[in-house]
Amino acid sequence: MRLCDLGVRIEGTKLEKRIERLYDDLARRRVAFRPHVWLSTEWFTPDGVPGLGVPFYLVHPRLMKLEEKQMYEVEGGHEEWCMRLLRHETGHAIDNAYRLHRRKQWREIFGPATRAYPSFYQPRPYSKRYVLHLDYWYAQGHPCEDFAETFAVWLTPGVNWRKRYAGWPALRKLEYVDALMKEIARKKPAVTTRERTESLPKLRMTLREYYEDKRARYGTDYPDFYDRDLRRLFADRPSGAANQRAAAFLRRIRPEIRRLVSRWTGQYQYTIDQLFRELITRSRQLNLRLDRTKDQAKLEAAILLTVQTMNYLHSGHHRISI
Repeated sequence: MRLCDLGVRIEGTKLEKRIERLYDDLARRRVAFRPHVWLSTEWFTPDGVPGLGVPFYLVHPRLMKLEEKQMYEVEGGHEEWCMRLLRHETGHAIDNAYRLHRRKQWREIFGPATRAYPSFYQPRPYSKRYVLHLDYWYAQGHPCEDFAETFAVWLTPGVNWRKRYAGWPALRKLEYVDALMKEIARKKPAVTTRERTESLPKLRMTLREYYEDKRARYGTDYPDFYDRDLRRLFADRPSGAANQRAAAFLRRIRPEIRRLVSRWTGQYQYTIDQLFRELITRSRQLNLRLDRTKDQAKLEAAILLTVQTMNYLHSGHHRISI
């Protein structure tokens, strides 16, 4: 089925209620701007457009199940996650609406918006120069992402950002956004286009093509792991105590460990699963066996996968995707 033939819409869905909640957040902050929202293939805000696209699968439970089956998770699938992404993208949209990135002080605080977007970036998890909002230390990827993340923290109800970021260099960014929003709160945007880039009714690709492309983009070229690590975790040859195949054991714990490592590293489950698949394949090729308790082996497998994932992240392969 082609995406344009899905026949889904935002009206009457949970997503509509979440967009209304976003508008309530803006009203609470006395900001008159409201981004327009449309269905597309992913979360994004086009350059120069004061609105945002959201993934089509969020408006139908069957499509959400398909997304989870294909990618192991649904980005923005629960309310809190969805609101975080909506606030982030609204940061981009309001930047476009008022051309904020052209201001001298904006550039001095966040950096030049004209800086090229990297394909990958290497995060510094303990840096206090950036707010923490989305996973993957997203503010560190680009000046525009830094602004969008700072705006999202500022907009989030119930967050005492002055207290939370006291003593952090990031506090200056939040104070700037606070003053900037008060300045433009009731002003008419300079850009008012209602353009809907890559809107769902115009997309003729099929669901199969969509997921083939998405899996290719979120796949990975993890560096090879060492056989030595697997041999430390499992036994080389069968024995009285080592009679269960390691590959079968890893397949059984795969979903649980994948979710756990994703939670603590911030990496996409689909990307982590690519490494897990290699671990299973190599364990089968080496004919490795389980020679310790299942709980101990599960713990050590999680540690091994986490170490390999973090090595990957810190090699400078953290993707920019929003």
